[in-house]
Amino acid sequence: MRGVPADLLSRIGSWPLVRGVLAPTPRSMRRIALAGVIAFTVIMSTGAAVRLSSSGLGCPDWPQCSTADIVASKNAGQTLLNTWIEFSNRLLNFPLVVIAALVFIAAWRFRPGGEKRRDLFWLGVTLPAGVVAQAVIGGIVVLTKLNPAAVSVHFLVSASIVAAAVVLYTRCGEGTAPPTALVRRDLRLLSAALVAVTGVMLAAGTVVTGTGPLAGNAAAPRYKLPLEGVTQLHADIGWLMAGLTVALVLGLRVSGAPPRAMRAAWIMIASLGLQGVLGYIQYFTHLPAGLVWIHVTGSVLVWIAVLRLFFALRDRGPVNTDRTGATAAVPARQPEPLDR
Repeated sequence: MRGVPADLLSRIGSWPLVRGVLAPTPRSMRRIALAGVIAFTVIMSTGAAVRLSSSGLGCPDWPQCSTADIVASKNAGQTLLNTWIEFSNRLLNFPLVVIAALVFIAAWRFRPGGEKRRDLFWLGVTLPAGVVAQAVIGGIVVLTKLNPAAVSVHFLVSASIVAAAVVLYTRCGEGTAPPTALVRRDLRLLSAALVAVTGVMLAAGTVVTGTGPLAGNAAAPRYKLPLEGVTQLHADIGWLMAGLTVALVLGLRVSGAPPRAMRAAWIMIASLGLQGVLGYIQYFTHLPAGLVWIHVTGSVLVWIAVLRLFFALRDRGPVNTDRTGATAAVPARQPEPLDR
């Protein structure tokens, strides 16, 4: 740059964070991608806290907090605490934008073996694009006074962005060889079914929250559905998930799945079991907001665990670090091609 001393640019370029973003190694790329997973998980958790603390209309306008103030201030019908909870959640979008931008730049600059990874580039694009989309949807949520359909979309889009971040993190540690299966076809299909059912479970959870007493505040609109009925449906989907999980874990255990797959399976079944226990406790204790917040945050962690297990059942070889462009796939066992 003109006017900037070369030695200053050199020093800045030597900083670990700058070097990790502009010239990422496989290790630093995975760390940056993991930061994206964590950041989007945190924003989903804090977003749930906003709703469950009845702070969704703490800032009744958008993008300003109110028509009169850009920052948090006392608004009619809202406590100052509610206003600051909502405003603080909005402020978290600034570090989220920075992290999403860093992930994108790192994915764009990542050149293992001198080869551009287009798959990582497009996954990197989804994170900043998702932040923009969520800002718009969040504005719609506020301007529609917490319409439950808009709130549901807001949550499910966030879950989709988390999924993209998990895929990016996974792909950063893999090569570009065609995927090969590490387990039997029926177990892969069970894992795919578990991913689909978990997605339905997340959607059903938004309907339960949008129907019940914790939909934002007393004045917020609700789904005109019987709370007991949607709660029972949510529980039934949970039992279906439990059945699929147990069958999958047992199948992996009996078939001698690789250690990586078994670790992911045990994490999955433990997280789902804890989530189920929390779900019943919150129901029988009449939905205390704090416990519901833990349950919502747990649902995001279960989502991540399900996705990690799905990707642990196939192999795409190691990341290519050979400057000649050759990729040597070294699978842990004789794999089965996925196209069989």
